[in-house]
Amino acid sequence: MTHQTVGHDGVDLRRLCSGRDARPDPSCPVEVTLAALRGRWTALVIGAVARGPHSFSDLAHALPTLSDKVLTDRLVQLAAAGVVARHRTPSWPPRVTYTLTERGRDLLPVLRALWDWGAAEAG
Repeated sequence: MTHQTVGHDGVDLRRLCSGRDARPDPSCPVEVTLAALRGRWTALVIGAVARGPHSFSDLAHALPTLSDKVLTDRLVQLAAAGVVARHRTPSWPPRVTYTLTERGRDLLPVLRALWDWGAAEAG
């Protein structure tokens, strides 16, 4: 039996993703992905944005139990991670829309894999 951090193809994630002192390396691709997905509601916000360009109020309406503060925090986090793009249209009042970037669209199969893994565990 292999250790859980060793993949089926023999990749030792401990060696790939730790720094010199055996702590997680923030530049490790796994850590980068997990950082982009951190926090409750993140996957649902990505799912809502994936349905097309949406304003903040569209997203708030799509996720009615999510507070405006948390939605704002998640959108800022996802924009900083390059997952979501924020487009501001100069008008009065200013209109802001959110879309998935190419990097964000590349994350959708990862979220699907997480769903599948969790569904197998729950079922």
